Amino acid sequence: MAASAKSFLADAGYGEQELDANSALMELDKGLRSGKLGEQCEAVVRFPRLFQKYPFPILINSAFLKLADVFRVGNNFLRLCVLKVTQQSEKHLEKILNVDEFVKRVFSVIHSNDPVARAITLRMLGSMASIIPERKNAHHSIRQSLDSHDNVEVEAAIFAAANFSAQSKDFAVGICNKISEMIQGLATPVDLKLKLIPILQHMHHDASLASSSRQLLQQLVTSYPSTKMVIVTLHTFTLLAASSLVDIPKQIQLLLQYLKNDPRKAVKRLAIQDLKLLANKTPHTWSRENIQALCESALNTPYDSLKMGMLSVLSTLSGTIAIKQYFSSAPGAAATTARAFDLVKLAQECCYHNNRGIAAHGVRILTNISASCQEKDLLPLEQDAVFGLEALLVLCSQDDSPGAQATLKITLTCMVKLVKCRPHLSQSVVESLLAQLHSAQDNARILMCHCLAAIAMQLPVLADGMLGDLMDLYKLIGQSATDKKQELLVSLATVIFVSSQKALSTEIKTVIKQQLENASNGWTAYRIARQASRMGNHDMARELYQSLLTQVASEHFYFWLNSLKEFSHAEQCLTGLQEDNYSSALSCIAEALKSYHKGIASLTAASTPLNPLSFQCGFVKLRIDLLQAFSQLICTCNSLKTSPPPAIATTIAMTSGNDLQRCGRISNQALTLSLQMKHSMEEFRNLATRYGDLYQSSFDADSATLRNVELQQQSCLLISHAIEALILDPESASFQEYSSNGTAHVESEYERRMMSVFNHVLEEVESLNRKYAPVSYLASNTCLCNAVIALLKVPLSFQRYFFQKLQSTSIKLALSPSPRNPAEPIAVQNNQQLALKVEGVVQHGSKPGLFRKIQSVCLNVSSVLQSKSGQDYKIPIDNMTNEMEQRVEPHNDYFSTQFLLNFVILGTHNITVESSVIDSNGIVWKTGPKTTIFVKSLEDPYSQQVRLQQQQGQAPSQQQQQRTAYSRF
Repeated sequence: MAASAKSFLADAGYGEQELDANSALMELDKGLRSGKLGEQCEAVVRFPRLFQKYPFPILINSAFLKLADVFRVGNNFLRLCVLKVTQQSEKHLEKILNVDEFVKRVFSVIHSNDPVARAITLRMLGSMASIIPERKNAHHSIRQSLDSHDNVEVEAAIFAAANFSAQSKDFAVGICNKISEMIQGLATPVDLKLKLIPILQHMHHDASLASSSRQLLQQLVTSYPSTKMVIVTLHTFTLLAASSLVDIPKQIQLLLQYLKNDPRKAVKRLAIQDLKLLANKTPHTWSRENIQALCESALNTPYDSLKMGMLSVLSTLSGTIAIKQYFSSAPGAAATTARAFDLVKLAQECCYHNNRGIAAHGVRILTNISASCQEKDLLPLEQDAVFGLEALLVLCSQDDSPGAQATLKITLTCMVKLVKCRPHLSQSVVESLLAQLHSAQDNARILMCHCLAAIAMQLPVLADGMLGDLMDLYKLIGQSATDKKQELLVSLATVIFVSSQKALSTEIKTVIKQQLENASNGWTAYRIARQASRMGNHDMARELYQSLLTQVASEHFYFWLNSLKEFSHAEQCLTGLQEDNYSSALSCIAEALKSYHKGIASLTAASTPLNPLSFQCGFVKLRIDLLQAFSQLICTCNSLKTSPPPAIATTIAMTSGNDLQRCGRISNQALTLSLQMKHSMEEFRNLATRYGDLYQSSFDADSATLRNVELQQQSCLLISHAIEALILDPESASFQEYSSNGTAHVESEYERRMMSVFNHVLEEVESLNRKYAPVSYLASNTCLCNAVIALLKVPLSFQRYFFQKLQSTSIKLALSPSPRNPAEPIAVQNNQQLALKVEGVVQHGSKPGLFRKIQSVCLNVSSVLQSKSGQDYKIPIDNMTNEMEQRVEPHNDYFSTQFLLNFVILGTHNITVESSVIDSNGIVWKTGPKTTIFVKSLEDPYSQQVRLQQQQGQAPSQQQQQRTAYSRF
């Protein structure tokens, strides 16, 4: 368990920092200067790790210059090592500052008499094409080497030509004719022509170049009908069309023509592969005729492998806009029934094919048609899809082979999609899954449990009667302790938790605990407890966390489990809340707060410098403050019961003009209680703002976690709105902005229950506001307290991000100029501007961009005067502060920009640079980090000299004035 949990607690770390950047570079430089070839090679191949660890330009520039020296003076093996390092570190090449010097050292080897050395140099230049796309000497060397008599050098020149053509329009235009001559020349061997043709895929920089390349490829396809030549030419044709975009419809027609007419299987396979590429990239360019031609080819082919390939293309298209274009009737043509379409015929024919792959694509097409097309005549296809899915489920669940498991995954994915779009089919789908669970293989059972859980999260279709079957299977599985059985225990427990909409019965808890004691390890028990926390079954989770406390070796893991146990106990305390019993509610909240405070202390002890558990601490602290705010609100409502009837209070409030006094008589007590209500409303709004800040700082969180945080924020806004509408300002309270939106698609049972409470509370508040004007103090107090209790009765869900970080993203900033000592200020004269350069590197974990990707980085620079030195001058307010913001797009995870800052006022200034992230949807995330440096603004020598002269000139004149004044007396 400790080994598995380690990945969670240490996920934020990117490796230990044994040496600083300079020491690490010196260590490698020592190896490069060694007289032994082995040590030199070892030092060279360690450079990519150095670049990954210290990805800033100063170090990378120095390192690449050292590698260029090794390339210049070393042997061919060392040059090959440097080439491999350069290719591995391609994204760091643009950080080289002295590009000219680097290229000069590498390029000197091109004049060598050794063709292998020249070939390695050409490949090196090709690998550097992104930073030297317009170097004419490199272009010239490549053209020359294409005419070489050495095959190794010619192949290297072809590699370099392809890379430069992709980067440089001038080179592509210049080399195109040369490539054409070589391809069409009789003296060029066929194998060399096959290597030259792919260069033409990069001739897409303008329309005329792309057109001439297409004409050449068209001639080649006709002139050289051999299989290899046709395959290479057609694939190059496709890649060129995909890049230039304008010729994609023509290319689709050409590929369909070869698929239909060419008898060679290899050519047909290539055509299918390229059609799949175009279906993924540009599905909107597929016409109805194109899809029809592909359907006809699939219906007519006798080969299963080709039929599967064509169905793969059609299943890709069926999930896009192309399917709607296919089913829309052509202008002037008679409407055709759905079953008359060839695509539907093909899918229905393939659903029960003896080849699993073909059957899977068939049911996938039917599912996509049923999900995306709402026409009435397509409704019968739903049943066809369900029957096909059930047949595949029976077939694949009995087979343990990898192919069967892959097909089963497609089948189960289609089931979830179909149920999501057609909820009325859910019952039959769930029943078929449950029926197959007992007889299926263990691998299939795990996948089927995931499918059941996914369906049950969307729709409450797992009735209590189904729990019996699940529990019987759970008892049966618990008798074995293999890895697959452990995984299955977790999956089945998840389905049981999801299907138990209310609290788990004692019998179910007993069965689960017994099986865990008999056959499971600690890690399985932890995973089941984690799922119980996610589904709101906190009593079960608390018992499991308690049993695991003594099974961990690390104190950090102990404190982590102890904190989870306390949080589960706290949430369990809130399950006993009852409406209209406010004293009991206060005691339950107090007990929950007691456990939460114990838990937050353990959680703080579980954090480490590499993984500070910032989201977890923030989420729990907000929960504690929310519970305290709820408790305070109930206390205030109870206190308001001592106020007089509202008629007297309203009359006095109208005569005195004080609206706040309407909820009680004109007394200090009534005014205090009213102010407490106002304070309570502001506190809930403040909590909503803090939940919003937590949301913005959670860039790596999954969507379910973010939705959970959003629901907590909405609950705070709801209560603050209810206080305002019922007590403080009923006339101006608006219900429009709090209307229930987003209830159409609910992702989880927790969200469903929370949205139900929100709607109920809003209806209550609105009805009270309409019936009574003003609202009775008793009715408003009861409504507020019941709203609080209703919100707390929904068991809190601790979502995935609380336990597991699947995506990890961080930004590392470097500022220049930067002082050697962080506390030491940078000196700058007050009549000059400081050019602050901000460089940054985006660092990713093992799954970059899993939930969202960084589109740009927003850098905010601000300065604050800490201490003045010298006299006070009247200076415009604009010159006193610096507030700047810039947005930069990272390239290869690196960005840099500059700011010009004014420091007119003499003294020490504190500069803060803060970064935030903007994702591909334009949403701003406050990820940090925040970096601070100090600047000391000094008076420039000329101004200082003038000031001293003025001071010296003023002293004698003052003495003279004093003498004149005395002489008058």
